[in-house]
Amino acid sequence: MRHHLFLLGDINFLGVEDASRLFDRVKPRLAGADHVFANLECCLFDPPADYAETRGFYAPARHAAALADLGVDAVGTANNVNIGQAAVLGSLAALDSVGIAHAGSGADHRAAHAPAIVERNGLRVGIVQRTAVYWRNGHVATDRAAGVATIPGHTAYRPVLEHGHTLTRPGVPPEVVTWADPDGLAAWRADIAALRRQADFVVASCHWGLKYAVLQYQRDYAHAAIEAGADVVFGHGPHAPLAIEQWQGRPIFYGAGGFSFQEEHGGKALTNWTGLAVKLDLLDKRLDRASFFFVNRNDTNQTIVTPPGDHAALLRRLTEESAALRTRLVIEGDQVLVAPA
Repeated sequence: MRHHLFLLGDINFLGVEDASRLFDRVKPRLAGADHVFANLECCLFDPPADYAETRGFYAPARHAAALADLGVDAVGTANNVNIGQAAVLGSLAALDSVGIAHAGSGADHRAAHAPAIVERNGLRVGIVQRTAVYWRNGHVATDRAAGVATIPGHTAYRPVLEHGHTLTRPGVPPEVVTWADPDGLAAWRADIAALRRQADFVVASCHWGLKYAVLQYQRDYAHAAIEAGADVVFGHGPHAPLAIEQWQGRPIFYGAGGFSFQEEHGGKALTNWTGLAVKLDLLDKRLDRASFFFVNRNDTNQTIVTPPGDHAALLRRLTEESAALRTRLVIEGDQVLVAPA
C-alpha cells in the first residue's frame, strides 16, 4: 500500500491579518496527502495589552484555521520564537481547537517532550521536535513551567593550525567547533527509540543551524536519530535551504527554509525567501522515494511552487554540498529527487 507525506518548512503568521488565501496556490499540490507536517514558527496567541514577554512571535489564534484548511495535521512547536508560558499554552489550545497535533512544547517537561502521533489510512506517523536555538531564561520546559523541548549543543573556538603548529598572527579568526551535548544526545536517542515502538514511520524534526553551514552538532543529532530508528530527519531554522544527506539509507534534510513567512523580528519584512517542500512516498509503510519542490512567495504573500530553473545558483550550491555528504540531487520535472551518491 502506498502513502504520501509532506514536510513543510517554517510557517510564521506574524504580520498577517487575513490568512484565508495564503495557501490557495500551493494547496492543490498537497491534496491527497496522508499526512502534512510543518514547523510552526510563531505562537497562535492574542496577547493582552499588558503581556510582558516580547521575545516571541505572536500571531492571531484564528490563523489555526488556515493550517487546517491547508491539510496540516501536525506541527512542531519547539523553536526560538515560541516563548512565554501563556503564549505556548494558548497556541497549543488554538491548535487543539482545529484538530492539529503538536510536538515540541507543552505545559511541563514531560508534555513538551511527548511525541505527536497521527494515524490516517492505516499509517501511524510519530513526530518528535526539539530546538537547539533557545533562550536560557524562561523558555525551556521544566517540571513546573511551560516551554519548549531542547537538544543542547556546545561551541568552542580552536586556533587555526599550520604545519602542525599554532599560527601566530594576531587577528586571525579561529575555527568554530560544535558538538552535541552528551546527555542531550542520550535522551534524544532514547526518545526516538521509544517512539519507534509506537509508530510505523518516525519523523525527527529539529530547529537548529546558523546561516548556510551544516555544523557538526547537527550531524551528531541527525545521525543519532537515524541510528535510533527515525525514518527521516527534518531540519529548519535558517531562512534558507541547507544540504541534504543520506545516512544509513535514510534522508536528512538539514534545512527546509521557509514555507510562509512575512515578518521577522522588529516587524522587518522577510519577502525574499525560498523553501523546500519535502515529499516522502512510502510503500508498505517504508520510505520508497524522497523528493522536494521549491516554494517562494508572490507579491501578496501567497506561497507558490517555483521550478528548479528559477533557482540555478541555489540548486548548484545544494547539489555540491549534498554531494560532499554522499547524496545526489536529480531534477525530475519541477521536483528534485534525493538519491544516494
